[in-house]
Amino acid sequence: MGNLNVVTIVLIVVNVLFSIKGFKDFSFFEKYKFNVGAIKRGEKIRMLTSGFLHVNPQHLLFNMVTLYFFAYIVIAKLGEVQFVIIYLASLVAGSLLSLAFNKNNYHYSAVGASGAVMGIIYSAILLEPYYLKIYGIIPGWLFGIGYLLYSIYGMKNKTDNIGHDAHFGGAVGGYVITLICAPSLIQTDLTMVLVLALPIVLLFVMKKLGKI
Repeated sequence: MGNLNVVTIVLIVVNVLFSIKGFKDFSFFEKYKFNVGAIKRGEKIRMLTSGFLHVNPQHLLFNMVTLYFFAYIVIAKLGEVQFVIIYLASLVAGSLLSLAFNKNNYHYSAVGASGAVMGIIYSAILLEPYYLKIYGIIPGWLFGIGYLLYSIYGMKNKTDNIGHDAHFGGAVGGYVITLICAPSLIQTDLTMVLVLALPIVLLFVMKKLGKI
């Protein structure tokens, strides 16, 4: 897996440069990270810029390596422009869900491309649910469902510092925009489209019932 496209290289370079600047410049990091209080004061740009910052080199490396392994599927199926749209839309969708779930916690902060990357992963799974194998063994569709169920568990229990809401929001963004870009999937594989929607529906039902 993994064919390095020019668009993928550009995204990785932007993430690396922006993150390195954040590593070295605390005020820069603080100015552009996701922060509920700052966003509510009108600094909406943080919902985008936070996706290009990372906590440390390991965090950055993990996200960029993961992007590398899944980007080529989306690019091959939908093209470079739609790939970038899915990436950015998923990033913002992750921020929006984080904001919705943490709206009363003005001190809540987060950084990372995980929402955008999760959107690309879920898009790739939707486009190739049977061919795609995670670790060469796990069917892509099963991994996608399992990961989102794990994210719901993490959002409900809040036992770690992982931004499960951003990951989930990114997956929702990737799912929705992919269907907009490739509506034929609804005709060719409606069953898988519905199966991959199950954890998304579950989250919003739980939210509506006050269970999360």
